[in-house]
Parts: sequence; C-alpha cells; structure tokens
Amino acid sequence: MSLKKIIIPIVTLILLVIGFILIKFNNEESNLKKVKVAEVTHSVFYAPQYVAHALGYFEEEGMDVEIMLIPGADKVTAAVLSNDVQIGFCGSEATIYVYNQGEKDYLVNFAGLTKRDGSFLVSRKKYDNFSLENLKGKEVIGGRKGGMPEMTFEWALKENGIDPKKDLNIDTSIAFAAMQGAFVGGTGDFVTLFEPNALQVEKQGLGYVVASIGELGGVVPYTAYNARKSYIEENPDVIEGFTNAIQKGLDYVYNHTDLEIAEIILDYFPDTSLNDLEEIVKRYRSIDSWFKTTYIEEENFNHIQKIMESASELDKEAPFSELVNNTYSKKQ
Repeated sequence: MSLKKIIIPIVTLILLVIGFILIKFNNEESNLKKVKVAEVTHSVFYAPQYVAHALGYFEEEGMDVEIMLIPGADKVTAAVLSNDVQIGFCGSEATIYVYNQGEKDYLVNFAGLTKRDGSFLVSRKKYDNFSLENLKGKEVIGGRKGGMPEMTFEWALKENGIDPKKDLNIDTSIAFAAMQGAFVGGTGDFVTLFEPNALQVEKQGLGYVVASIGELGGVVPYTAYNARKSYIEENPDVIEGFTNAIQKGLDYVYNHTDLEIAEIILDYFPDTSLNDLEEIVKRYRSIDSWFKTTYIEEENFNHIQKIMESASELDKEAPFSELVNNTYSKKQ
C-alpha cells in the first residue's frame, strides 16, 4: 500500500475529529447567555471585574459577558434604559437621578464593587507636606458637574473647611477623557485622575500624586452594577450568576498578591507595563478600594445622598429599599 493511501485516511480522520470538537465547543458557547455591560471608565480601579472576566468566572455562571466602555454615568444609564446593554456599571448616584426623574422602569443597584472614590489629586508642583489648604487660590481640573468624582471632591473640601466656590477655582467643563491631556497641556495647577492616568503623569515627570480623593470622601457604593427593575425581575438567573462572578473576582483580589492580580489583568491594559500595573494595584489596595462582598449597606448608600445634597445636586432622597437589591449578595 502506498504512503499516500495511508496518510489520506488518517488526515481525514483527524479533520473529522477536529470538526466534531469545534462543533461541540461552539454548541457549548452558544448555550452561554450573552450579557452586555457598560462600564463608566476603564481603570485598574475595577481590577476585580477584569479578574472575573479573565478567569472565566462569568462563563462558570453560564454567561458570555461583553464589557464595553461608555464614558460618563449619564451615558451608561442611557444605554441601560434604551436596552443597548443589560447591565450598567457606574456611580450609584446615577440610579438616584433616574429614579427622581420619575422613570417607571428605573435602575436598581444589585451589586457593589468599589467602596470609595478611585481618583487621585495630582499636583503640577511637588509638595513635601501637602494639605488641602494648599489648594486655596489654585485652579483644579475637576470631574463632570453632578458626577461622583467631582461631588466627592467638593464634599471633602467642605469637610476640611474649604469652600469649593470661593477658595479655589474648579473647572468642570473639561470632558472626563480629556482631563489628563488638558493638565499635561498646561491647564490647571491640579487635576483629579483615575489610574493608570495618574501614574502616567507621574512617570512623565509632569505631576505628583498628593492625595487620594477616596480616603478623603469616606465609604460609599461608589461604583455598582445596575439594571432595569424589570430586567432584574425577569432574569434572576443572570443577576444571581453575575453577582456570583463578581464576588469570585473580589475573593481573588483579597487572596492574591498585587503582582498576581497585575498578571491576570495585564491584557486589559496593553499600554501599561506589568511593573506599573502592579504598582497601581498596590496603590488601590492601600486605600482600601474594594468591598469584600457585593452587598450594599444602607448606611453607605445614604452617605452618597448626603454628598449629593452637599453639592446641591439632590432635591429629595431616594428610598434605599427601591434602589438597592441585595438578594444575591452576602452581607459584608
């Protein structure tokens, strides 16, 4: 028998086996429920989410999760309300705005992730012993008016006896994604930045991190997952599975080193080196950025409303019982 007659059947058999495996794999993949998530910004601040995504925790819960960046909490909520995505990931203040505007199918927070503001105050000038008093008379590039980063910053100033309207000039006109570029370009004496942007400015020798807004602002459900009330009622399996996956991500972060976390999420930040990523994870861990469980405490939710009231952005408080669903979360 010729070699050709022997090889052809073997190759054919191999191809059939590969085809069978691919069909089986595709069928298994098709059984996963597709869920789109809109994240308000792309930051190492959300490390547990990327860990959950990278390690297949969502797949373990029967979901094919796509995370897409939609800058701005207002735009995230719009995407959820219009059914462009199923789940929003943004500041819980956005759900309060939606509820108070009279939306019938309003947004409900069902899982918390970050427990404080994740932005850092970056100075153009180096200070050996910085205090908030150093901000008096200065120009600061702040976040969007009515957004949690800006409101938390202003609340922290007031708590330290500084009037955000009279004692300094806060520019809220610059788009969130353009804040770093504006500062690097020469605008402002200070800027509030999330990571990895703050470290990038430091590495360029163009600024210095002098304070954590999160440490100044206190504990709140700063970034949480939300969905329309009807979606949660109609898809309890998705909400439960998604919450479980995020909890696994939190557990991983609390039980592994900064380097191990950095290695897992490196592909989500291709423009950041492993060393820098490890340093950023360490920085976020040092300010106690993440909840230990996805459970949202009423006390913390009410603190957000106090911050909003302080910023004159809240006419009436929204009920915790309506806007938070802890059904699938274990208590802190």
